[in-house]
Amino acid sequence: MSSEFEEGEFLSLEEEEEDLPKPKPRRTMKKPKPPKQPKPKVVKEITAEVVDMEVLGDYGGSHQVCWPIQDMDCPDCASKAAKAIGRLGHVSEINVSATNGSVSIIVDLDKGGMSEVSSILRSLGHSPDIIHQEIKGVKAEAIAQRHNISTKGLPRLFRRQPGVLDCEIDKEGRILLQIAPDLKPEFRKALDEALKSVIGSTYQLSESKSRRITPGQWRLIGSGVSFIFLILILGLKFVGVTNPYLIGGLGALGVLAGGMKMFSHAVANLRNRQMGFRVLTSLAVLGASYLGHWDEALMVVILVSWTEHMEAEALIKARKAMQGGLDRLPRTARRITKSAFGAMSVISSMSLAPTNSKESDGFEEIPVDLLMKGDTIEIRSGEFIPADGIIISGTGSVNKAPLTGESVPFDVAKGDELQAGLTLIRGPVTLKVVAVGEDTRLSGLIQAVHTYREQPTRLQGMLENFTSIWVPFVLVGAVVAGFFQPENGLNTVLLLWVVACPCALLLAAPVPHAAGLASASKNGAIARGGDVLEALAKVNLALLDKTGTLTSGKPRIGEIILGKGYKRTTALELAAGLEASSNHPYAQSIIELTKKEGLTPVKISGLKDGESGVHGRFSGKTVEMVRATKEGLSPKLDKALAEAFAQGHGASVLKKDGKSVALFTFVHDDLRPGAVELVKDLHSHGINVEMLSGDNQDAVNALATEIGLPEAAAHGEMSPE
Repeated sequence: MSSEFEEGEFLSLEEEEEDLPKPKPRRTMKKPKPPKQPKPKVVKEITAEVVDMEVLGDYGGSHQVCWPIQDMDCPDCASKAAKAIGRLGHVSEINVSATNGSVSIIVDLDKGGMSEVSSILRSLGHSPDIIHQEIKGVKAEAIAQRHNISTKGLPRLFRRQPGVLDCEIDKEGRILLQIAPDLKPEFRKALDEALKSVIGSTYQLSESKSRRITPGQWRLIGSGVSFIFLILILGLKFVGVTNPYLIGGLGALGVLAGGMKMFSHAVANLRNRQMGFRVLTSLAVLGASYLGHWDEALMVVILVSWTEHMEAEALIKARKAMQGGLDRLPRTARRITKSAFGAMSVISSMSLAPTNSKESDGFEEIPVDLLMKGDTIEIRSGEFIPADGIIISGTGSVNKAPLTGESVPFDVAKGDELQAGLTLIRGPVTLKVVAVGEDTRLSGLIQAVHTYREQPTRLQGMLENFTSIWVPFVLVGAVVAGFFQPENGLNTVLLLWVVACPCALLLAAPVPHAAGLASASKNGAIARGGDVLEALAKVNLALLDKTGTLTSGKPRIGEIILGKGYKRTTALELAAGLEASSNHPYAQSIIELTKKEGLTPVKISGLKDGESGVHGRFSGKTVEMVRATKEGLSPKLDKALAEAFAQGHGASVLKKDGKSVALFTFVHDDLRPGAVELVKDLHSHGINVEMLSGDNQDAVNALATEIGLPEAAAHGEMSPE
């Protein structure tokens, strides 16, 4: 889009709903006249009812949609935007998130469109934060002629299609659309059919390459210009220049440059029946300007612009940090065609990256949104799982750390259930899909996290309630005060508006909280929101996650217990050779120790994954690194294995031609530096500490003892819910 200054058509819903002029009825001529050559004329901005019925299609019903928006950086703005949207009769379950910078609604397409919601948000300064899509090879003039409307009226036609948030026609006649992301397949199909009906043929969309200045950038540029004019005015006053026309001219230019965005938002607030603080700040600036206090007017403009910019930047950084490991679905899935079912081949552990599928292979790469319940998909080693499903063939191991916190991969086989978003460490496996999209366990967790993030802070809530009363009180009270001073009434009103502007109060809550969130994320602590920061002052119980919080979440080698007649260096080099191409955490710890001791892994031929580990050949003999069991172990190794399991450690055994070479034990979690001191400091402040983990209870108890917690305060085998 162009700039905020050119978007007056979005300032009110009434303008969107204004009826276009209807064509006048034709009159019957009394006498036939010879036909005249029609003169070229401008096509009137009309939309015939028949065109409306054809291009709107029959897609309706209620649908949940969500899209990112710009400049949503404070809970007060989110609250006022939600109230403004709530005036629309076809929208429900509105959630405007300052934390995520997005809006989520349920829209009834039988009663209205999504563009009306976007129009109101745009008028408040919250345009869709979505890249424009150009309809390739299609010019606006041709589509306008097709529907007998002017080019100027064409954007309205496109905005009425399901899924379209906005439409623009640029100077070159290109049609640029903003379409809501992550639409469901049936919704996307309806949008596709609607656009085909409008365009008259099939079409292609491509990202628009035009560079646009965002509202935030306009605000920053404007405040910079205002700052320059403020310095000029202060400099002129310092050297004794008092020419009111010169000072007034410079001040007016500075106020317009930096305050136009604020003024437009104030007008939008009034039209949407919202008494936002920009209404009062705008009146304060206008009042100071009228009184000739240009430096005060420019200071308010700069203060509001810079504070909003700093808060927005802090929240953007916090949003990135708060994404965590939850948003981890792949973009595509490998669906198995009926002809290929059951014809899967074993994939070597060295093939960790996804490969391009071909129809002849019996697989098809499809967008993950097109997956349906009942589909059969293949996941290979190192890939993310795209949907919840049941394993119907194959074995492997999966990293469940994002769900349970357990650092060691979990072995899976036929009949086990896998969740979307997890990583298949070793495979391949074939899944029958049981849940996709919003029905997956991962989606439920993401929704829960996003919901709890939006809790408003106590201080912010108090200030919102105060300003909702204060702003109209000042507006009316100042007029009443001016009425009782008829000689200088106008000046009294303007002065009260200036001095009563609660800029510092309104900005006192969101800025510290945004800065606190950003500072916390920078130091590795992700706070759900400002309400959490406030609540920390009253905490008397700390629940600490084990993996990744108290521990590194990275296994390390505990001991290497050798079989009779074998050397440590030989065992380590052989194990490193077997694990050279594996991405298993145990394998990585072996490789790191080999490098640290300056050893070189031996070359193993015929590497392949098995059900319990990795196998290969070395010097004509079979070698393997497999999961440790009591079977075939010497008494010495059997005793070491029992001790490792008792301490909650893992173990693998290295074998050559079926004989045990060495037993490797692995400490699943090593304490992070300062973990013990953290627990002691919390105890010293009267805060009780308990540890939570999805790991097994024995491992959790062992770690609790190490950091000075009783076993009663250690809770293992817990789920994220």
